[in-house]
Amino acid sequence: MTARPLWICCVAEVIGTFLLIFFGLGAVQTAVLHGDMSGLWQVGMVWGVSIMLAIYAVGAISGAHINPAITIGLASWGLFPLGRVAPYVTSQVVGAFLAAAVLFAINASYFGLVEAERGIVRGEPASIVTAMCFGEYYPNPGKLGTEAVTDDELAAWQASFNGPMAFVAEMLGTAILAIVVLATTEKEHLAGPKNLAPVFIGICVAALICVIAPLTQACFNPARDFGPRLFAYFAGWGSAAIPGPNGIGIVTVYIIAPIVGSIVGCGLFQKLLLPYVIEPTASPE
Repeated sequence: MTARPLWICCVAEVIGTFLLIFFGLGAVQTAVLHGDMSGLWQVGMVWGVSIMLAIYAVGAISGAHINPAITIGLASWGLFPLGRVAPYVTSQVVGAFLAAAVLFAINASYFGLVEAERGIVRGEPASIVTAMCFGEYYPNPGKLGTEAVTDDELAAWQASFNGPMAFVAEMLGTAILAIVVLATTEKEHLAGPKNLAPVFIGICVAALICVIAPLTQACFNPARDFGPRLFAYFAGWGSAAIPGPNGIGIVTVYIIAPIVGSIVGCGLFQKLLLPYVIEPTASPE
């Protein structure tokens, strides 16, 4: 595919990431604020569908990376121009931030109702139970239940899952995602799904969410976490959003781990799997 002008690719990445976050994060907010989704599979499937829609909407223009980790992983192995990395990543964060802002505007009154019902003061440590509607935390704050949260409960929650394991979970999940992205979009992969690649990528994300979301809320995408988290910081959550109870973990677990995982996953596919995926050319006798 001929490279499109950088400006339209950046616009496409803003739109694609906006779609991803609007539907996916919208599902999280529906579950937390309205209680209208009963399990991870429902939320995970909405995230999966949001990826499908975003890729089909803008994939022909920008490639629909919609994820800084994927952009950096591809560039690390010569599959994407290095000069386009920074504009793509910036566009992805902008799209995520805008989607978070729109979702907050839609649900603003419900945030207030939930906070009043649970005795939550926005910006205090216990407000992570609503801040999780934007940025992510490990372990998943959904484990704190639906009643007012005490300091002892917060301490026990935080001690139940450590940073190194959260890093491994996010790195592994993103590596799997990167392998699936390359495998399903490889044009010479005879067993690949061709124009159904977005469907399989979405299903992969939905499955990963079902496994990893109870631990880290399942990020795999630095823009998905940082853009909404930055919005939450300015929307009143302050230190509950940045740095939050995980401290430097918001960088190591939700930015560095996905990037490392994507680089590893892209490398594994390119160097280990790709030579055996493509039909070998018959040698002349």
